[in-house]
Amino acid sequence: MQRWSKIVTPIHSAAAMPKTQAFMIAAYAAAMLLLVLLFSGRPAFAQAAAPAAPAPPPPKVLLFGHLVDANGKLQSDVAVVVENGRIKSMGDKSAAPSNVEVVDLSRYTAIPGLIDVHTHLPGPASNPSFNPRGTVTLRPARPAAVDMFLAQPAAKAMLEHGVTSVRNLGAIEFADIAMRDLINMGAIVGPRMFVSGPGLRSSSGVGLQIPEVTVDSVAEARRAVRYLVENGVDCIKIFASTGGGVDVSGIPTFRPEELAAAIAAAHALKHKVAVHSYGPIAAHDAVFAGTDTLEHAVDIDDATIAEMKRGGIIYVPTIDHNRFYMEHTARTDQDKANLQDYINRNVETARRVHKAGVRIATGSDGGGTLMIGETTRELGYLVKAGMTAGEALTAATVNGAAVLGKENELGKLAPGYIADIVAVDGNPLADVNVTINKVRWVMKGGAVMIDRTKETAAR
Repeated sequence: MQRWSKIVTPIHSAAAMPKTQAFMIAAYAAAMLLLVLLFSGRPAFAQAAAPAAPAPPPPKVLLFGHLVDANGKLQSDVAVVVENGRIKSMGDKSAAPSNVEVVDLSRYTAIPGLIDVHTHLPGPASNPSFNPRGTVTLRPARPAAVDMFLAQPAAKAMLEHGVTSVRNLGAIEFADIAMRDLINMGAIVGPRMFVSGPGLRSSSGVGLQIPEVTVDSVAEARRAVRYLVENGVDCIKIFASTGGGVDVSGIPTFRPEELAAAIAAAHALKHKVAVHSYGPIAAHDAVFAGTDTLEHAVDIDDATIAEMKRGGIIYVPTIDHNRFYMEHTARTDQDKANLQDYINRNVETARRVHKAGVRIATGSDGGGTLMIGETTRELGYLVKAGMTAGEALTAATVNGAAVLGKENELGKLAPGYIADIVAVDGNPLADVNVTINKVRWVMKGGAVMIDRTKETAAR
C-alpha cells in the first residue's frame, strides 16, 4: 500500500481550452513557482519542527538500604548518583556528593526498571484477531488512534508496577510508533517503547487483512519487512500460527521458507524478530529459521529447545495472559478448560526450557484495556515453572534488555546505564511478590515517575 499518490494533470496548449481555464492554470503555475523560490533551501519554513524531548532532570543522590547489583547480588547501604538521565556512580553513602538533591529511600531495596517484552499497549485495535470468542475480527471497532488515547491509564499502570520499558508486538495503523514518539516527547506518560508496527500475517491465518503486511510468498515477506523498517519500527513481529483470546489451536500459518525469508530480511536490516506461535510446529520452523525470540509456544520438542540454546534464542512464555482470558473472556466451560490446559502446558514448557539453560524473558501480552495493573503477575508463573525469585527478576531485567538489544544501557544498576530504578519494599531475591506487589517508587531516565513512599511511611 502506497503512503501517498502522485496526481499528474496534463497541461494542454492555451489554444485548446477556454481563456478562463488557461488563465487559472497559468496563475496556479505562477503561484507554485513563487512558493518554490521562497522556500527552496529553507526546510525550516516548509515543515514544523518536531517537539523536543524533555530536558534531563537535575542530578540526584539516591540513598538505598539495599540494592540488587549488576551481578544479581544484594548490596547494603548504597548511594546512587544520577546525572543526565544515567547512573553516574554507585558506592558507600559517605562518599556521595553533598551539593545535589538527596532522596532518602533507605527503607527500600533498589532494582532495575522492569522490562515487559510482549505488550499491546496502544489498545484493542493492536490485536485485531482477538474478540471475546477468539474468532476473527475483520475490522477494528474504532480507529487505532482512539484506542491509543484510551490506553494512557494502562501505560501509567505499567509505570506504577515498575515497568519502565516495553516491547510492543503488533499494532495496526502504526499506532505504536505514534505512542512511542509521544512518550519520548513527554506528551504521554508511559514506559519507554520499542515497537513492531503491524505484525506479518498470512491471508489464511490470523485475522485482519492489512495490505502492507499480508504475506503469502517469499517475495511478499521480504517486501513487508522492508516496508515496516522504512516506516520506523524497532523490531519485526510475525504471526506464525493461530492462537489468541480463547483460541489456543496453534495451527501453522506460514510455510517454513516464508518465515525464513522474513527473518533473514529483518536481520539484513539489523532488526530483531519475534515469532508468535501457540503450537510446536511453527515454533520449530521459527527457531530453525533463526528468530530472536519465540512467543507463547507450548510442547516444544527437545531438538527445538537445543537449537534455542545453541542460537541464543530467548523464550517469552506469556503464561499469565491466558489466566486473564480464562477469568474475564471465556464464556463456556470448554473454553475455560482449554485455557487451563494450555496454562499447564505453558508452565511445563517453561520449566523444560529453563532447565535446558535457555534464557527466558517476561512478557505479559497485556496493555490497552487488557490486564491493567496485572502485567507483572507473569513473574509469579515463572517461579511456578521452577525459577527462583532472583531468576524471575533477571528474566524481567537483564534478559529483557537482551531482547531489546540494550544490554549495555538497560536491565542493570551500574555506572553508565540509563537511570531506570525501582524501589521495592522487601527482598526481591527472596520473594517474587515483593517485585510484583510492593513497588513504592519509580524512576525512568533519571526522572521520578511514581512516588508512593509517603503512603508507605504513613502505614
